Amino acid sequence: MTEVIDLGAYGDEFRADPHPVYARLRERGPVHRVRLPEPDAHHETWLVVGYEEARAALADPRLAKDGRKIGVTFLDEELIGKYLLIADPPEHTRLRGLITRAFTMRRVEELRPRIQQITDELLDVMLPQGRADLVDAFAYPLPITVICELLGVPEMDRAEFRKLSTEAVAPTSADSEYAAFVRLAEYLTDLIEDKRRAGPTADLLGELIRTTAEDGDRLSPEELRGMAFVLLIAGHETTVNLITNAVHGLLTHPDQLAALRADMTLLDAAVEEALRYEGPVENATFRFAAEPLEIAGVAIAPGESVLVGLAAAGRDAARYPAADRFDIRRDSRGHLAFGHGIHYCLGAPLARLEARTALRSLLERAPGLALDGAPGEWLPGPLMRGVRSLPVRW
Repeated sequence: MTEVIDLGAYGDEFRADPHPVYARLRERGPVHRVRLPEPDAHHETWLVVGYEEARAALADPRLAKDGRKIGVTFLDEELIGKYLLIADPPEHTRLRGLITRAFTMRRVEELRPRIQQITDELLDVMLPQGRADLVDAFAYPLPITVICELLGVPEMDRAEFRKLSTEAVAPTSADSEYAAFVRLAEYLTDLIEDKRRAGPTADLLGELIRTTAEDGDRLSPEELRGMAFVLLIAGHETTVNLITNAVHGLLTHPDQLAALRADMTLLDAAVEEALRYEGPVENATFRFAAEPLEIAGVAIAPGESVLVGLAAAGRDAARYPAADRFDIRRDSRGHLAFGHGIHYCLGAPLARLEARTALRSLLERAPGLALDGAPGEWLPGPLMRGVRSLPVRW
């Protein structure tokens, strides 16, 4: 009988720092049957903690993202609609092809001056205060402003949207998760309808409404809502955590902070090392065995779920020597923070651009930057890796 490891038994320590647990599991093998902690308690799944096995699993077509293949429909699909993260080829190929026509590298590069402007404006407000919560004052408003402007989302109640968004990706309870999805679905439906009525606009959502492939294919209203959801939520939640985790990593490793301040050509490498060391996504979203398969000799039965540990893979010493050391001079290439295979993060270039801009400007303008107390609690659930607050001073 397969041993089931109850991750909830590790308590708050596991939420704050899961890496020692992942390391002990990795010593015993790359794949384990686990029971997830709250709010997903009682949910059993397979967890992949080895780098090579994680990389292979992310690209394995036998592991489906579409729950319908095992006879299951999930909350987000019921309320939001089909989107990239819960679709498989050929549906995924079609959806990704339609959005790639509108969300190009050129479009991301054109955002560079505006990202710098938003960054400067946020720092203009924050820096005279001498201390702040980095999440509230900087790491959250930067990417939410960028993605809202990119999509053409009007100024909304940012406080309400932040609450709904975080609850969708790091739920505190099943009831609050359901309520968040209901409210987000209503908001996105109204937003898309308003855009349709308003006529052509130059923003990404307006373009997606009009985007038509050569064969005349276009996104249905449900698909548009799903696309808006994944772009809006994934387009900022992950970047909030990337910026925050990168700053936290530097401030808790003064030698690395000093090295970066002395040589800003290390900036790109510092962002990549932050992605490897404490990436914004702890585990990829669930995959499901569409047929019997084995991962590292472990039999996965049809219908069983698999969590691919992105954070765990980043600390696998077989791939990254001295993996628990934060080292901005390390060659971090090949990390899985943005995934791998056909589901590789569409927004990776935008996230990198925002993180580099934010880090450079913050370090240049706040030379005395330091922690101003303990970070807030780490986000719950198996998906996101980040803190709710990061007190800093300068």
